[in-house]
Amino acid sequence: MKQRSKHILSGLAGMAGTVWLGLFATLSARQHRLIFNPIRVKEVEHPRSASHRTRSIVLRSKDGTRLCGWLLTPKAPGAHPAAIYFGGRSEEVSWVARDAGTMCPDMTVLVMNYRGYGDSDGIPAERHLVEDGQMLFDWLAEHRRVDPNRIAVIGRSLGSGVALQVAAQRPAAAAVLITPYDSILAIAKRRFKTIPVSLILRHRFESIKHASKVVGPVLVLRAENDSVIPRSHTDLLVSKLASVQVDQTVPGSDHFNIPYLADTQQRIAGFLHARLFNAEQKVPAISPLLTLIGQ
Repeated sequence: MKQRSKHILSGLAGMAGTVWLGLFATLSARQHRLIFNPIRVKEVEHPRSASHRTRSIVLRSKDGTRLCGWLLTPKAPGAHPAAIYFGGRSEEVSWVARDAGTMCPDMTVLVMNYRGYGDSDGIPAERHLVEDGQMLFDWLAEHRRVDPNRIAVIGRSLGSGVALQVAAQRPAAAAVLITPYDSILAIAKRRFKTIPVSLILRHRFESIKHASKVVGPVLVLRAENDSVIPRSHTDLLVSKLASVQVDQTVPGSDHFNIPYLADTQQRIAGFLHARLFNAEQKVPAISPLLTLIGQ
């Protein structure tokens, strides 16, 4: 009887080991798909802002990858405050061009699809998304319709990690983080507790490591019902951001509908206008020697 029990236990242990190895192999092989979900189809077929001049643009990344999106400029002449929008894991960003009049009134807006999303070429990766974000900030700062001292970054979900790293490395005048997290690595560890995620995860988006370098004012917007980003992971990030000025929960929102809600867009517009429409506002430039390159 004892011998039979040993065989059963041995068999169960072997099965458990096989399942564990299978999960490890699956996570290792599919981690890119778990973090990025490139959407090619445009959410808005012919995006146009009623209050901006809308122009589709193509820019080249540092390595020559073709990035596609839209530049929206106010109809009034002169240099204006500006914003760059970074989307979520499964977000094609043409809708921002449509809604820019509500979310960023009287501002120049640059919205570009990540590599592999929309009409942009390439394959997304954390390092490339951050490098592209820096390039977009620099390009926008040199545009004749932009005041380089008043550029904000807006990031939703996955894009909050991109926006935060850009704000840590460039003199962003303000940052808006929608459903942000402390670290994709930390969330993955929470979900795959029996897998040594830290050994295999390449795209970690550890926002918490960059938070202390953000000097401009920050707006944090949380979803009332968020099934993707646990509240505690947002709390940890906020605790490390010294410049959080507003931390709000949007009523009636969830992780997926929050950016489209009029309430969300009006909160963003109010925050950006209060922080950027002051001609005397200046944000200290960040020395390249002090920047932290996203990996």
